[in-house]
Amino acid sequence: MKTDIDIAQAATLRDIRDIAAQLGIPEDQLELYGRHKAKLPLSLIDPERARNSKLILVSAISPTPAGEGKTTTSIGLAQGLCRIGKKATAVLREPSLGPVFGIKGGATGGGYSQVLPMEDINLHFTGDFAAIEKAHNLLAALIDNNLQNKKFNLGIDPRTVLWKRVMDMNDRALRKIVIGLGGTASGVPRETGFDITAASEIMAILCLSESLSDLKRRLGNIFVGFTFDKKPIYARDLKAHGAMAALMKDAIKPNLVQTLEGTPAILHGGPFANIAQGTNSVLATRMGMSLSDYVITEAGFGFDLGAEKFFDIKCQSAGLSPRAVVLVATVRALKYHGGVPLANLKDDDPEAVERGMENLEKHLENIGLFGLPAIVAMNRFVTDSAEELAVIKRRCEQKGAPVVLSDVWEKGGAGAEELAHTVAAIADGQSAPFKPLYDWSWPVEEKIKTVATRIYGAGEIDYTPKAKSDLQKIATLGLQGLPVCIAKTQKSLSDNPKLLGRPKDFVVTVREIEIAAGAGFLIPITGEIMRMPGLPAQPAAENIDIDDEGNITGLF
Repeated sequence: MKTDIDIAQAATLRDIRDIAAQLGIPEDQLELYGRHKAKLPLSLIDPERARNSKLILVSAISPTPAGEGKTTTSIGLAQGLCRIGKKATAVLREPSLGPVFGIKGGATGGGYSQVLPMEDINLHFTGDFAAIEKAHNLLAALIDNNLQNKKFNLGIDPRTVLWKRVMDMNDRALRKIVIGLGGTASGVPRETGFDITAASEIMAILCLSESLSDLKRRLGNIFVGFTFDKKPIYARDLKAHGAMAALMKDAIKPNLVQTLEGTPAILHGGPFANIAQGTNSVLATRMGMSLSDYVITEAGFGFDLGAEKFFDIKCQSAGLSPRAVVLVATVRALKYHGGVPLANLKDDDPEAVERGMENLEKHLENIGLFGLPAIVAMNRFVTDSAEELAVIKRRCEQKGAPVVLSDVWEKGGAGAEELAHTVAAIADGQSAPFKPLYDWSWPVEEKIKTVATRIYGAGEIDYTPKAKSDLQKIATLGLQGLPVCIAKTQKSLSDNPKLLGRPKDFVVTVREIEIAAGAGFLIPITGEIMRMPGLPAQPAAENIDIDDEGNITGLF
């Protein structure tokens, strides 16, 4: 059986100018990065045209080690819509090098539902992550320079500075470090650390910005810390936001690529959903909606994470209203939630599927809270039995959700034609806007409680003394009106990764609440969430190689 990279390398890519022509983009509007990648100018966004486009969100049940295939389904669905005569575009996130070299691998889909050029997209692509990294670290350097500066010192208390540095790599050794050692000429010693680039507030800012001027404004609003006399300091006080925005003048433009079948795909931004909002940029979404009739986008991890933030943060901020939600699941993943060990997931076990359906049903209920129709896409495997699939069909029909088998890994768009017909029919018939879960004006605790109880199924919220202190700080800064972007494990509906299926009435513990004033949200942190992941015992990087002709192997 061919691997994903074998399939990608065997494909004949079309010139990106031909892909752009499908969307009506003239050649002189493209900023070419070789023959198969291009940046798109923001002038292509047409608000009037975008209002008539149909936005479809692809989400999933709680992730398992077996994998669900959300990105593969998103790409296959876009291909399937084009095959049935619809003008469709996939609008997705860019991969981070952390997972690529770590345990997850790349994020360009799989089999015959991939975005290309696969190697470029999974590696450096067009340099967006590098620009975000440089802008983030420029602010870090300016902060430490101001601490050192005697003439123009703002009086920042270094103990209050929480702005770390970032790099797009999994490196646990950099989580906590001490800088400024080596004497008075080497800076002010203090404890800090590194986060992964996908966790940078600047990544979140890029993905919520609506223009270059809005990007610069948001960068200026980044909260840095307090002075010794308790005055808040923002990036604009350090005169950092202009240079930071200049570093991102190209990164703000969405990237155009193609699928294996030549379907247009726009990739832009890549925040993780367990620590940020987990969706591509507002600009990329609006770009896709300006250029096509149907836009397929996705939100990271399960519906409880990326999709909730997609609706309550991104859609409320940008005025977007999707028409439908596709919920991706697999028989294997449902058996895992039903208590079957990973090694035994290929065994026929309808009873385990029955038990695992509780997880899927909770996500369907959550979709209903936003007032949108749901379609369950069963990402099919050859080991799935008729009895197992019958369980899923029966339980979903009881919830009023159609179930469509998806075979996009093996068949590409052809394996998603039935799904495409179903999604198009439902999206065409849906006109009512989605209902947000909460109002931003509510008290911070009420917003956290609403998400934790209604989406996760929690019975109670507990705040540590640090979190309570953070609530007071948020009130002092007048930031209570921001939405909440809860950082939580993706492995469970709860904040305990060991609680599979559908846990109920558990206690969610909020350890602390970070302030992302530039991005425009607050980050309540629950459980043991790491902003700098570590590599596994056998990282994927060990399998990646390149030969003298430049052919890459081992990338998946």
